[in-house]
Amino acid sequence: MISRLAVASALAVATAAAAGPVAAEQPPVVTVSVVPDQDPFYAPPPDIDSLRNGQVVAGREISTTLPVSVRAWQVSYRTNDSHGDAELGVTTLLVPTAPWTGLGSRPAVSEQIPEDSTGTRCAPSYGIGTGTLQSGNQIAAMLAQGWAVAVPDFEGPKSAFLTGPQSGHAILDGVRAAGGFTPAGLGPDTRWALDGYSGGAAATGWAAELQPTYAPDLAFAGAAIGGVPASLPAVMNNVDGGVFSGFLVGVLVSYQREFPEARIDELLNERGRADTAAANDLCVIELLIRYPFWRLAAAITDGHRDDTRLTEVLQQNSLGGRAPTMPILNYQSDTDEVVPVAQADDLVSAWRQGGATVVTIRDPHGEHAQEASQRQATAQQFLRERLTGTDSVVGADLNRAVGQR
Repeated sequence: MISRLAVASALAVATAAAAGPVAAEQPPVVTVSVVPDQDPFYAPPPDIDSLRNGQVVAGREISTTLPVSVRAWQVSYRTNDSHGDAELGVTTLLVPTAPWTGLGSRPAVSEQIPEDSTGTRCAPSYGIGTGTLQSGNQIAAMLAQGWAVAVPDFEGPKSAFLTGPQSGHAILDGVRAAGGFTPAGLGPDTRWALDGYSGGAAATGWAAELQPTYAPDLAFAGAAIGGVPASLPAVMNNVDGGVFSGFLVGVLVSYQREFPEARIDELLNERGRADTAAANDLCVIELLIRYPFWRLAAAITDGHRDDTRLTEVLQQNSLGGRAPTMPILNYQSDTDEVVPVAQADDLVSAWRQGGATVVTIRDPHGEHAQEASQRQATAQQFLRERLTGTDSVVGADLNRAVGQR
């Protein structure tokens, strides 16, 4: 005998079927309020070692305060640190809500923000979600052109500043993850480019160098890098004892985390250990304000003044070891007070000798921070031409012939 409950259930199913399919309930848009160290979204799954590089772990749509109407998602994925050990990466995908009206599918750029920090609260994903991102004008300009933009937390869960292989892995696996995240609408036919300035340029350069071997499945139209710290021994020597010496303190903190085998802590005296401990969770402006005119010599024990281990690990994380296959724009001011232009010229020379196509621009005047804003339009013009295929690229020293200011 059929119960009344069974009849009622059957009628409900029949009524729903007659009315047509029911739309799936959309997950809520998240308002970011918890720092990554306390947010379960940033916790790696127990089986992360078994995942392939760039495989998506989780995704959530977030609210933003960007001046362009977009949909935004934080996407976590498997990537690898500098030693090839699995770790969780996070990238923020930004896709304009306006339909793409250009030729082909919507292009995308992986934008490396110069985080230059020692704490995950300074990560781009948290800054975008909370509206506290310190460097975002270039992102808004790209979105206004209709491009999708991926902004990876390339310093990773250890907030590892200027760690080469780790940052390159995070960027490349972030692009893989973006292509595998269905809600964003990006896929295998998406044309990608890379962009970064200063610390973001170093990470971008590493992604460009590693791409042929680490991610041969990916293709990039080109990369724009400016104010690039290519030779880390040269850059750290330049800032040591000056206004920007906080960068050196940040590197010491980060390298103790990412390269414990270098035993950098053994080099430090009591002051050095106290200063690096106090710099354990600082964003870039805090590092610079707290440690101006800081000298490495005053933080090293007398017995390690001639120790080369720090120089060696800095050199291991410097660019120039292999030539990228994607076209590169490299721009910088000749009077850059943070990153010496000579070491950027050496990088260009090394890449060209390896067969890379590199376009260079050298401005005779301008400070490090000023160059980023002054050449933003030039960099995006280069990327636009690469992404649309409207101009062939030939390696050349353009000096001030393009984008004259």
